[in-house]
Amino acid sequence: MNDTSRVPRVAVLVSGRGSNFDALHAAIAAGRLHAEIVLVASNRPHAPALARARAAGVVTHASESRGSGDRAAWDRAFMAMVATAQPDLIVLAGFMRRLDAAAIAPWLGRMLNIHPSLLPNYAGLDTHQRVLAAGDAEHGASVHFVTAELDGGPVLAQARIPVLPGDTPADLAARLLPLEHQLLVAAVAAVASGRCRMQGTAILCGGQILHAPLQLQDDASLA
Repeated sequence: MNDTSRVPRVAVLVSGRGSNFDALHAAIAAGRLHAEIVLVASNRPHAPALARARAAGVVTHASESRGSGDRAAWDRAFMAMVATAQPDLIVLAGFMRRLDAAAIAPWLGRMLNIHPSLLPNYAGLDTHQRVLAAGDAEHGASVHFVTAELDGGPVLAQARIPVLPGDTPADLAARLLPLEHQLLVAAVAAVASGRCRMQGTAILCGGQILHAPLQLQDDASLA
């Protein structure tokens, strides 16, 4: 993805409402993200994100994963379908399924996920509740490269918010969401432009090893 003369092709995987897709699409339309969304694919045929993508003129695909039987076979078939769109980068934007290691192996270094916690803390579900239960003073979101380990790939970038007295899980989710959108756009831009890439278990940005995740700034940039 270092060839600046072509537009990077992005496939977005979703399971829910699609607000992260909206953020990416809006950033492309505004010229803040040099990319093209060539596919939105879901494991939930009735995910609202699919309707939002179709309304934006983006090709969609859906295949129900619940009750599919052979989990690994479903994952391989789903990712084979995604591959037909010839994406340069795959973005998991609220995709609520852990894909089989063999299905993601061809995409290592070309697949990003956004997760609502400051990884490596709180991999998995219910992160807002778990932060409050632990009494943490800070919460946030992370964008990481996808590997076979659940939410365990190298972390590229994070956004942070304070936990305020009286916060509920809903409060945290609502306050974090706008920063998640900014974070995802900035992280996708960093990878799509070739600025940052995964190398082995490390991340290189500007040719230098990233020793700590980049942080979302007030101007929505990463530093």
